[in-house]
Formats: sequence, C-alpha cells, structure tokens
Amino acid sequence: MASHPTSSPPPFDIVQTYQRLLASDPEVTMPVAAIEALVESLAHSSASTMSETLTLVSQHTATLKQAIPNPISLSAGTDLFQRYLITTLNRSTAPTSLSPDDEFRTIRNHLLSNGRLIVENAKASREKIASIGRNFVRDGKTVLTIGGSRVVGTLLRAAAEAAGGRSNIRFRVIYVLPQNSSAHKTSAAKPQTGREDEGSGEGAAMVAMLRARGVPVATIPDSAVAYSLAKFDMVIVGAEGVVENGGIISRMGTYQIGLLAKAKGKPFYVAAESHKFVRLFPLSQYDLPIKQRVIEFRVGEDAEIESSEQMRTFDAEASGTTRTERSGSTPEDAVDYTPPELISAIVTECGVQTPSAVSEELIKIWF
Repeated sequence: MASHPTSSPPPFDIVQTYQRLLASDPEVTMPVAAIEALVESLAHSSASTMSETLTLVSQHTATLKQAIPNPISLSAGTDLFQRYLITTLNRSTAPTSLSPDDEFRTIRNHLLSNGRLIVENAKASREKIASIGRNFVRDGKTVLTIGGSRVVGTLLRAAAEAAGGRSNIRFRVIYVLPQNSSAHKTSAAKPQTGREDEGSGEGAAMVAMLRARGVPVATIPDSAVAYSLAKFDMVIVGAEGVVENGGIISRMGTYQIGLLAKAKGKPFYVAAESHKFVRLFPLSQYDLPIKQRVIEFRVGEDAEIESSEQMRTFDAEASGTTRTERSGSTPEDAVDYTPPELISAIVTECGVQTPSAVSEELIKIWF
C-alpha cells in the first residue's frame, strides 16, 4: 500500500497573528498584542535548543517591526519579552539531573506559562492606573485630553464611577479631536459611534461612553486648544511610548498642548502602562525611528497625485477594513514627541512617577 507523504504545517505568520490579536480584542494594546504573538510563536515552534529559541524570537521580532510602519509602541513589548526570555534562559544554566531534552522542555513550558502571565498582568494594568489616576480628577475641575487613549478613557470612567452616580459628578472633560473629525460637529445629545483611532471616528466611542455616564464633555478641534486654555485645569493624555528620558511619543498635537499647558502653569499628566516604556532617546521631533508625511513641499502635479492617493485610502476605509496599526504616513495618523520638561507626572500601574524615574525603571528591567 502506497504511503502518502505527510504535509508539513504552514509556517507561523507572526504579522498575521499580531493583526488578528489586535482585531479580535479592541481593548488590547500594541505592546501586549506583540508579546502575545511571540508567546504563540513559541507554542507553535519546533525549536529544541535555547539558541534556536532565541534566534526564532529575534527573527519574529525583526519581521514584525519591519512589517509595521509605526513600530514604536509594539517595540516596547517585543523588547520586554526578549529581555524576559534571555533572563529566564540565563537562570536555567545551573546543572540539573534532567537530560538536555527534558531540561529544555521544562524551560520551554516555563516560558510559555510565564509569558501568558505577563500578558494577563499587562492587560490588568489599565485598571490599576485608573484607580490611581482618578484621584487627580477632583470636583469642579475640567480635564483636557487628546488621542483616543484607552487608559485615559478607563481613568475618566473610574473617576465618574467613584462619584457615586450621575447627579454627583462634578468634573468636566474637553476632548480634542482632529480637525477633520465629524464628532465635534454632532449634537451633544446624539450618541457618538465609531472606534477610537480610526479616521474621523477617533475618540467618538470615549466621548459617548463618558456622556452616557453623566460626564459633561465638550469636543473641540485641535486648532481651538489655545482658545480653550482658560477653561481647563489639567491635561491627561496617553502615550504610544514612554522614552528613556521620560518624554512621550503620542498623537500629533500632544506636544503643542504640552507647550501651552506649561506656559499657563497647567499640570500635564501622562497615563501609560509600564510595558510602553521603550528604549528610545529622541533628541527632537525629527529623531523618531519612523517616516512621517507631515511637512511635504509640493508643486501642482504632485498635489494631483496626492489627491488620487487620498481617494484610494478613503475607498479602502469605507470598505470596512479592520483595525490596523497607525502608520504615521499621513498627517492625521502622525505622532510627535513631548519632552520630559513639559510633563508633570506619569501615572503607571506601579504608582505616580516623575519623568526622570523612567530611566531608573528601564535600568531595573534591562540590567
């Protein structure tokens, strides 16, 4: 009887896995999705030595970073997982009575179980930040925010719930929306729909959620921030990444808000999970490791080409594409760098920290 050759399983696709994790859970952050994808890659791998495991993770990390136009946020997750992997393997070099195969199998199972634990702890960090940060939101205060950050939304929701009911809420929110957003043109009485960080619907879900809980929310375009300076008491923003010097990389427009807040003596708070601490040290706005189309000088024929590209992008979004990485390739999706001297404090799941403490935290993680 003729034997049929067994078909080998398809190679593991780290990029597809990462995008699937983002699409399946709107609440998952990019670093957590990256860590979870790497954990899945280990579960599917046939690596039989420590060296093969390290090489595999390094290759998957490089592939993921190359495939995503803006890898700053996910880099924090991949770098953290690689460091955890190296530390675990180094600790396992002590002699044991197990055979080499059994020893590696034990280490691999330990990596998988602890890797999943890292993911679970990272997902829980948002609620911890909210329980700490809600104490900044006091009665009679008005908070200004920008960028559709989930952790900021959770923090403001926790502040509303801590008030003990709609009639007891005593704070307000000014939400800065992109200039082209339709959300700030919509009646306050009409519930907003759409998902955050997606074109003209950015932040609409958070605005609707807060209003549904009785929080008065005003939406303004980013061009009206200076006009609104006298109307808010503090700024609370999220971050795609917290860099080594304590500065942040966040939605374009965050830097100018920081400058205005500093000029008028308004506190500027950042709410960010510690898994977003990234090993970058930008010296200026133009020192980020991504390409951004923000300032582009054009002449007539170039403008016609750009118009055609924008129409193709609009058609793709209208066709119902799933949630993807913000590429930073258009002005609406771009990010900027806010230096540490503009930041009053960073609220993490470990507590409230000064920007200078970020370097100490990174040293604890990496050395």
